[in-house]
Amino acid sequence: MKADRIEIEENGLYLVLEVTEEKDVRLLHFAAQPYREGSIQEQHQPGYRLLELQLSGEDRAEYHGRTHRASYPGLRMIYAGYREERNSLGRKLEIMLADPVTGIGAVQHLQFYDGVQVVRSWVVLTTNGSDPVDVEYVSSFALSGLDKEGKQDRDEKMRINIPHHGWQSELQWRTYSLPELGMSHMKDRGSKRVSCSNTGSWSAAEHVPMAVLENTEAGTGLFWQIEHNGSWHWEIIEQADTLTVLISGPTEHDNHWFVRLQLGQEFTSVPVAVGAVQGGFAEAAAQLTVYRRIIRRPNADNRELRIIFNDYMNCLWGSPTTAKLLPLIDAAAEVGCEYFCIDAGWYADGEWWDGVGEWMPSTERFPEGIKYVLDYIRSKNMIPGLWLELEVMGINSPKLKDTDDSWFFMRHGKRVKDRSRYQLDYRNPQVRAHADEVIHRLVEDYGVGYIKMDYNINAGIGTETGADSFGDGLLQHNRAYLAWLDSIFARYPELVIENCSSGGMRMDYAMLSRHSIQSTSDQEDYIKYASIAAASPAALTPEQSAVWSYPLREGDDEEVIFNMVNALLLRVHQSGHLAELSPRRRELVKEALDVYKTIRQDIRESLPFWPLGLPTPQDDWISLGLRNGNKRYIAVWRTGGERGTVDLPLHDLKGKSANIRCLYPQGYECSWVWDEAEEKLQVNLPRVVTARLLEIQIGE
Repeated sequence: MKADRIEIEENGLYLVLEVTEEKDVRLLHFAAQPYREGSIQEQHQPGYRLLELQLSGEDRAEYHGRTHRASYPGLRMIYAGYREERNSLGRKLEIMLADPVTGIGAVQHLQFYDGVQVVRSWVVLTTNGSDPVDVEYVSSFALSGLDKEGKQDRDEKMRINIPHHGWQSELQWRTYSLPELGMSHMKDRGSKRVSCSNTGSWSAAEHVPMAVLENTEAGTGLFWQIEHNGSWHWEIIEQADTLTVLISGPTEHDNHWFVRLQLGQEFTSVPVAVGAVQGGFAEAAAQLTVYRRIIRRPNADNRELRIIFNDYMNCLWGSPTTAKLLPLIDAAAEVGCEYFCIDAGWYADGEWWDGVGEWMPSTERFPEGIKYVLDYIRSKNMIPGLWLELEVMGINSPKLKDTDDSWFFMRHGKRVKDRSRYQLDYRNPQVRAHADEVIHRLVEDYGVGYIKMDYNINAGIGTETGADSFGDGLLQHNRAYLAWLDSIFARYPELVIENCSSGGMRMDYAMLSRHSIQSTSDQEDYIKYASIAAASPAALTPEQSAVWSYPLREGDDEEVIFNMVNALLLRVHQSGHLAELSPRRRELVKEALDVYKTIRQDIRESLPFWPLGLPTPQDDWISLGLRNGNKRYIAVWRTGGERGTVDLPLHDLKGKSANIRCLYPQGYECSWVWDEAEEKLQVNLPRVVTARLLEIQIGE
């Protein structure tokens, strides 16, 4: 380590920090290729900030607009020390900064992970001054020089991949040049930003908290994910004649958040994962997949990938009874399901939406008691499950008599209400005790081994109770809920709890580092589901990606096949009126699940790729591949168009022989031609709205 440089080469990542004579700390480089001296002009180096920090009452500099650059005391912070260690995860750096005026200190943490090109980054703030300080913004990670490699202008070479997201329209990736988003390179700095932000308790209400930035000239990619279950923000800005990314949790300007620190208090920012690759989107997705497997809670569910039947989607629609369930249980067992989850409605005699919160079973729906049905599930060698929504209480819940305002989010002296539910505040020990009691009853009294944990409201900007700001209250609650979830998994390590928020509205790795499985969508149209399913491994590991497969009463064979292919490379979330399908169509379900059981051990170790690029609902052809050693599994969907063939580029098979077969279904029309010279697989599906699963065994 030089006196003025900290240079790191770790796991294919290169990092360069510079400390000037004035003790200014600059992050000059973070990439998958070595730093090139002279790539940053000397007059621009002061813009390469390691940290941005804004306190109330402090100044701003430059033409910053709504961006979070040029902050104070961020511009005033000076070097205060450096620590390095190697822990069980990998190399760990800590860079200390201090503000001589306010007494606030900051430690930038950078945790490397052995074998993967990703670091986790966060900042811990402390104050040693006599006066409290109000924090309006702190970056968890800041990096300038995103476009410094290559000779082309950033308008030409830079592409940003953003995952748009919405209810029943999850995971809609789009790729943009910066001018397409209104940021043309016209000056060395500007007030325009390209940004994504989330405010509220649905972390993925409009975007998944991640992005991938590509430099097409240099052939490199930078990617990040924000690991938080509430409000967050990232922005790309122009400064020092280059691009900067600032990544954080909630901010005051964007998310109604600030926090007041008294003498000796600490604040830890939201953690973010940042990585770099030589390559593009597929290489970034591969590194993220490996990293996500490292950071999540070790559990049997992600090793075994058992098949779940859930009675909701295109089936019982939240109105289960003993009479309706028994034939479904028989059919689910017959086709090979291993969990059977009774979805919403089991706790109420009739309409239940605004009355939830007590979670006691309905005797009208289950005259023999719900345990009779749960025991029947076990008698069929399946693990029983139940649906819950433990973060809310309906406005007409009988449980309200046992509560007061301290149980709920409050704004302006009123309880926060959304879709006829109140938001519970998990900082309250009475709330956590209530949730503990419900879990105890389901697991220990009823014998439940699977919980579908839903969350169907968005609590908005936060709560005023015991908080410096609405956003501070939300952040405290977010962290308290995660701590409660940790305590449940510590108590019941074999319990599977599915993360569901009206489908995928909370698809983030604060939640998914704990939950083994994530609902991807409430999409009811199996054709539209194909693009969501195929895109999902960019946002979460394939084995955590639960995809509905719900054969319809009125469908034909190809409808069943399409439905099953949607889920076969991910995590099967089986539904539909299986008991009412014809024997032939039910056999197609069983055939698919039998195939799944032969490949699921490969799925849990595979890396995703997209032969046709990331899918959209507008595409006539969609394809998702999983790569594991010398095997490739490729799902192909034809959703429209007149052309009955598609070419799938498979450049990694160059110079290799390929033994190809249709894995599912057997005996149905499908043909292909492998062109080794052109490195492409041509697949023929003559009929519109059909799908097939192919397997490729690679030789030398």
